[in-house]
Amino acid sequence: MEFRENGLSVEAFKDFTDYIDEIKELLSSDLWENIFLNCSKNEVLIFWLLYRKGEVNMSEIADYIHVPLNTATGIVSRMEKNGLIERTHSKEDKRIVLISFCEKGRAQFKTLVDELLTYGMKVIGTLSADELKLLNNLFSKVKDVLKEEKTMTEPVNKVRKITIE
Repeated sequence: MEFRENGLSVEAFKDFTDYIDEIKELLSSDLWENIFLNCSKNEVLIFWLLYRKGEVNMSEIADYIHVPLNTATGIVSRMEKNGLIERTHSKEDKRIVLISFCEKGRAQFKTLVDELLTYGMKVIGTLSADELKLLNNLFSKVKDVLKEEKTMTEPVNKVRKITIE
């Protein structure tokens, strides 16, 4: 009788858990700090959004990182306090607050991208053309599975009918 854990054989599950144990050491806090310059995931995502759009409002940030507006405001406040981003009022509508890079934030984002590219190129440099093609196919499959999982777990917005008397 073969025991199965999450659809994997005992051996495959053990290999998977051993692999996680090995890479957790490779992703030490020192390495994380080197690559991501002591930024949280949401800060990195905000950097990426600012890089792509130049300047954004708070609602765009909250939507992009999938957090409530008050949470996004706290993250932005911390980043602003650290001199990474700045808030300015829109010239067209003074009620709208726009967020953009400060010079320190732009420099930190450039360093972050440079670090990621350095590590990425080291990994890619060890792979053959066939391995690169296989890696691309694997990433596509992982993305497809994650997309499918997300659509299955997203709540369906139900329309509530209110009877008016």
